[in-house]
Amino acid sequence: MLRKLMLAGTIIAAAGATPALASETNACLITKTDTNPFFVKMKEGATAKAEELGMTLKSYAGRIDGDHDAQVAAIETCIADGAKGILITASDTKAIVDSVRQARDAGILVIALDTPLEPIDAADATFATDNFKAGELIGQWAAASLGDEAANARIAMLDLAVSQPSVGVLRDQGFMTGFGIDVKDPNRWGDEDDPRIVGHDVTAGNEEGGRTAMENLLTKDPTINVVYTINEPAAAGAYEALKAMGRENDVLIVSVDGGCPGVKNVAEGVIGATSQQYPLLMASLGIEAIKAYADAGKKPEPTPGKAFFDTGVALVTDKPAEGVPSIDTKEGLDKCWG
Repeated sequence: MLRKLMLAGTIIAAAGATPALASETNACLITKTDTNPFFVKMKEGATAKAEELGMTLKSYAGRIDGDHDAQVAAIETCIADGAKGILITASDTKAIVDSVRQARDAGILVIALDTPLEPIDAADATFATDNFKAGELIGQWAAASLGDEAANARIAMLDLAVSQPSVGVLRDQGFMTGFGIDVKDPNRWGDEDDPRIVGHDVTAGNEEGGRTAMENLLTKDPTINVVYTINEPAAAGAYEALKAMGRENDVLIVSVDGGCPGVKNVAEGVIGATSQQYPLLMASLGIEAIKAYADAGKKPEPTPGKAFFDTGVALVTDKPAEGVPSIDTKEGLDKCWG
């Protein structure tokens, strides 16, 4: 109990709330961290839309990516506060399901943002990038960019976490599919037997983790020439590790996120291509959905033909590859995380 109270105290101290009257709709945003620029932009979108609609928003985040306990404590706080809806990017997409069920049993609308729960219908709705498509686009681009040499690639896979949350699996397996690799079981990474895969390591989605993971895999095989990264902070760390070895100019790095810093890294040649997501839109739509549910009991519908509401994805690169649709970094900067 003491541990739970300490966790709750930590996240409450980090929570931000817009000034509101008691009669206003109360919503919660729970992100993996409050430092990753992706989640910062998500919070901006949710905050602006809540203010526009006259809603109270309380925001919570884990200390690091993977801080599952803090997210559980945040859900408990939101239930106790009588929230009408919760928006969550889950750190552990399986373990969080029991807590989400408690919230839904309390009459709270729960919407997963960016990262589908497992199973996906554990949440009332999911607003997300098609993460498999995001990975597939960078895989197709990398293979097309290498041409015939794709058959001889030495690939490092810089993933998110050993728990293999859905977002990490979808991007990883999408990349492999786009590159032309047999993924075996599409619900997990690490079981493929393609000799081009040097190995997988995890990054926690941050720069330090990306650097360490890249160093580990370069120790295993210093001839790596293609690097898949779960996100752009991990890509930046991988680049620094390569630079330390004098390899920064002969290794192809691809990533997912499309944040303004990441798009600038594409323009500067740090990243070859990235798949752009729109977290501000995800969060804004989530707040609108909570308001509609609070006012009329209406739940959001998924995109036709999909199990989630698709908020879009675009490949960003200044080196377009034939047959792979893309936008350049100028357009990417205009759109970054809108």
